[in-house]
Amino acid sequence: MKITAYAVCLSIIALPTLASASDRPGRDWIQKPELKQQMQAAGYSAIVVGADDGHWEGEAVKDGRIVEFHADARTGKITKSEPKTEE
Repeated sequence: MKITAYAVCLSIIALPTLASASDRPGRDWIQKPELKQQMQAAGYSAIVVGADDGHWEGEAVKDGRIVEFHADARTGKITKSEPKTEE
């Protein structure tokens, strides 16, 4: 429960940063709601996502851990998912 609450707080802080990125989703990209739905079906929660360098990128909770992920812009398939490291 603490991790989920942390992720929600993180999303409030990170969302403006992701939203202000110079990258924008293309017309042929999967939409955020559909991407989030696919991710939730795969066990992700508290999903924060934005466009970056031609793909979707963000943070979420998976198996009780905060992870950083990349998703294919067109299919929504997760191409990278690794535990977030403290910086």
